[in-house]
Amino acid sequence: MAQFGSREENSYSLSSSVITNLRSYFRNSPLMHNVISQLPTMTEREQRSFILENNSEEDGVGLDESGDSLNQFEDSRSPIDVSSAISSVALKSTWDLGEMHSVSKLLSVPELEKDSSLFDQDEGSEGAVDPVEEEERSVSFQSKYIHIFPLYQDYSLQAMRDDLHRLDKSFVSELITPQYLQGLQSHLGALCNIPASPRFHPPEATPSSPPPQPVRVTPCTLWQDLDEVKASGLLSSLTTREIRLQESMFELIGSEASYLRSLGVAVSHFHASKPLKQTLSQMEHHILFSNIRRVRAASEKFLMDLEMRLGESVLMSQVGDIVLQHCPEFHTLYVPYVTNMMYQEALINQLLQQNRDFLYSLKKLESDPVCQRQSLKSFLVLPFQRITRVKLLLENILKLTEPDSDSVSELEKAIEAIHEIVAECDKGVRKMKQIEELVCLETLLDFGKVKSVPLVVSGRFLVRQGPMRQLTVEGTHSSRTSFISVHLHLFNDLLIISSKKDQRFMVLDHAEFPTHVRTERLKTEVLGLPPDSFLLHLSRSQTGHPTAMILVTYARSDKDVWMKVLSGKQ
Repeated sequence: MAQFGSREENSYSLSSSVITNLRSYFRNSPLMHNVISQLPTMTEREQRSFILENNSEEDGVGLDESGDSLNQFEDSRSPIDVSSAISSVALKSTWDLGEMHSVSKLLSVPELEKDSSLFDQDEGSEGAVDPVEEEERSVSFQSKYIHIFPLYQDYSLQAMRDDLHRLDKSFVSELITPQYLQGLQSHLGALCNIPASPRFHPPEATPSSPPPQPVRVTPCTLWQDLDEVKASGLLSSLTTREIRLQESMFELIGSEASYLRSLGVAVSHFHASKPLKQTLSQMEHHILFSNIRRVRAASEKFLMDLEMRLGESVLMSQVGDIVLQHCPEFHTLYVPYVTNMMYQEALINQLLQQNRDFLYSLKKLESDPVCQRQSLKSFLVLPFQRITRVKLLLENILKLTEPDSDSVSELEKAIEAIHEIVAECDKGVRKMKQIEELVCLETLLDFGKVKSVPLVVSGRFLVRQGPMRQLTVEGTHSSRTSFISVHLHLFNDLLIISSKKDQRFMVLDHAEFPTHVRTERLKTEVLGLPPDSFLLHLSRSQTGHPTAMILVTYARSDKDVWMKVLSGKQ
């Protein structure tokens, strides 16, 4: 085995027999010549000159820079300055969105640039009709139950507790961490730190907090306690299972009333606050509240249909058909809202730190009794909480429904439709995080004299990145070999090899993946190489010519993973 000696940090020397072994192994092929022609003793300036001299075909090869990049949308921006607005959302300690191209594409609210109705019309031209207000006025509905249920923050917390007591342990993990919401759990944990309170009772006031608004809690919090149910005499003729089924369907109604009540506070108290609006730009106000007014309008229509069903008969036949009827609108509204929650949260955190006027106005609003000591954040996370909760409620209804019932089919369709909405929310969040990751990385890459490629491209995402060592030779006639540190960024369609300097990455080479990238195992013992070595082939790199290099991972497990992903087996 070759003996290692220190040359410099992350650099090692090998015995002179390695060169002989390599030449014998590759039979002096062009690949071997390429491997030993790497000169680590060159200065950065000399390396760039070397690359430039060997890049005569630069203009004719390499990846197509005209790919489907977000950069191409620069000329089609709307008059609204989305870039400056989003730059205020980014966490400055991580990356500066001000350097990003066409960052408006990061916002996924539908038709952000085309649909002016998403913005507050009173900030635009005077006398313009607000479609949202028109839609709200068209729903002349007053819920019968909205005032006998607490704010949704209190309901959801107690409902979670009840579920933990009621469900088997095997289902608890699904309740707390659904597999399709892995990208959103931080929001649920961070934004829902709500104090405990008895079910359907407002939290008690403390000396340091404002008194909560009185809630008219009556015995009618259960289906069987409704006056209409008692008067019907149904309870004596129904089985326990049938009563539980009615209770589960009524819980969908009651929880929606609780949800609508909290949305009402979010819209009427926070969103409509002129003092708060005056501390924000138009774009900041939109990012903060997104389409929550439309979400409230949709909830109001949904609750109206549910209560109408209960009004037709206290013994409800089904609710799945109503849910299914509203799912298309839920999909249109909830997916963009939940997708943009990461920017919503980032903005509010930044405003709390940098905008004193906003902080003052917000604290004043939150101290109002109508909020019952709940923060703005807890109101903004409501749509995410609700859409995930609806699926659990429907599943509970399905468990209590007789298998041969006519309502089973509609229930199953409704559950699947809600699941698709939640899955789309998760997909949207992951996509936004991938774009955010590309934007961040693009600011850290320095192509120097290497042919550059646009990084922020639609559909591109980072698969794996990490440090490695590359075997190099100090001169064509020297028998002294060593390793230098390199860093690999593997995307689903591109491989970038660079050297890390401070917090930036100096690009050395790149190739289209997986078309021009493949790996090969080496007989490390025969060659006198570290056991974690492997050969990386680039059939066409940024120079337009084949190249190869011997790479060494820092662990055996890393070698197996890298060879797998570099072979396209993800």
